Amino acid sequence: METRNETPFTSGTYSAQGQGPHHFHSIDHDPDDIWGDSRVVVNIGPTHPAMHGALRMVAKVNGETIEQSYCEFGFTHRAKEKLGENRTYHQFIVYSDRLNYCSALINNVAYAMSVERLLGVSVPERCVWIRMIASEMARVIDHLVCVGIGAVDIGAFSFFLYGFHQREEAYTLIEKLCGARLTTSYTRIGGLAGDAPVGWEDEVKAWVKKTRECLDEMDSLLTGNKIWLQRTVGVARFSKEDCLKYSFTGPCARAAGIDIDLRRDAPYLVYDKVEFDVPIAQNGDVFDRYLVRMEEIRQSLNIIQQCAERMKPGPVWADDKRTRIPDKEVVHNTMEGLIHHFKFFMTGFDVPEGEAYTTVEAANGELGFYICSKGGPKAHRMRIRGPSVYHFQALSPMSQGGLIADMVAALGSINIIAGELDR
Repeated sequence: METRNETPFTSGTYSAQGQGPHHFHSIDHDPDDIWGDSRVVVNIGPTHPAMHGALRMVAKVNGETIEQSYCEFGFTHRAKEKLGENRTYHQFIVYSDRLNYCSALINNVAYAMSVERLLGVSVPERCVWIRMIASEMARVIDHLVCVGIGAVDIGAFSFFLYGFHQREEAYTLIEKLCGARLTTSYTRIGGLAGDAPVGWEDEVKAWVKKTRECLDEMDSLLTGNKIWLQRTVGVARFSKEDCLKYSFTGPCARAAGIDIDLRRDAPYLVYDKVEFDVPIAQNGDVFDRYLVRMEEIRQSLNIIQQCAERMKPGPVWADDKRTRIPDKEVVHNTMEGLIHHFKFFMTGFDVPEGEAYTTVEAANGELGFYICSKGGPKAHRMRIRGPSVYHFQALSPMSQGGLIADMVAALGSINIIAGELDR
C-alpha cells in the first residue's frame, strides 16, 4: 500500500514503497499547487496604533490591496446610555465628557440642553455666549487633532506639532473656566460650573488671532504638498448618494456636497445672531474632508471672535431653585441651604414627565440626546445619537479596492472616536 506525504515546498511526492526516505517521484511544476490562492486574511487592529482607538478591521488582502473587509467595534463598551438611566441628571454630566473626549464641551452643552428642555428652563444670556465659545473652541480642538493625527498617519509629523501647540493653548483657556482640560464637566443643568474670569474674553481674542496665523502656516506647509496630494486626492471617495445612505453628517457629509449644518439650519444657542459660512466640497475623498475641516476651523474662530466681543457681564445660572446649586455662603450659614445642597448631590432634583430630543452640530456631525422622563431624578430611558457609529460602518466600502495605507488615511479622515462609537 502506497502512502504519500505532500509538501508545498517540493516538486514531487514521497513514496514509501521500496524507496528511500528522500526519493521523490517527478511531477510537472504547477505554481497553483505550490502557493494556492495569494489572498491573505489579516487583522488590522484592534491595538494597531493607526486604528484611533480599539477598532478592528478584518481584511482579505491581495498583496497590499484590500479586496474584502468588515469592521468590528465594541471593545471599549461602557454602557453610557444605561448609566444615564441609573445616575441622577446631575451625575451624568461627567459621563457626557467621555463620549467624544476630543470635544467634551460640546457633549456637555448638548446634554444640558436636553434636560433643560424637559424642565422648561432657559439659561441667562451670558451663559449662552460662554457655552457657545466653549463649543466652538472644542470644535477647533477636535479638528486640529483630526487633521494633525491624520497627517501623522500618512507621515507628515511637523504639521501636527503646529496644531498641537494651539490645542494646548486652548486647553489652558478652558482650564481657567473650570479647572479641567480634557474632560471638563463644565456645564450644569441650568447654568455653568463657574463664570469666566475677568479678562478671559481678551485672552480668547488673542488666542484666536494667534491660531489664525498658525493655521495659515499649517495651510502653506501641507495643503499644496505633492506627496500629501498623492496620498489624499481621490482616496477613499464616498459619494453624496452613499453618504445619504449611510446617514453621514458633519464635515464628512459636507465634503461630499451635502449642504447641511445644524448651527445654520436648526439654530440653537445664539448661532442665528452670528455670521459664519458653511464650507462645502464635492469629491468626498480624504483631501476634501481635510479641506472642509481646515476651513471650519477658520469659521469657528470667526464665531468665537464675535461671541467674545458681544459678551456682557451677568449671571450664568437660571433662577430656578430646582436646578441651581446653592452658593457656598448660603450652604455654610443657613440650615435650608445645607439641606438643599445635601439633597441636590445625594438624591438629585425631580424632572417632570415627558420626552426631549436635543441635537447639536458636534465636531464630527449630529450629536443628539434623547431623554424620556417618568418623573424623578433619573431618566427612564436615554439614547445618544453619535456620528461615529454611522461613519465607521462606511470604512469597509470606502476602503474596498484600495491599499492598506489608504485605509489608514480613510480612517483618520472620518475621525472615529472610540468612546463615542462604543458608548
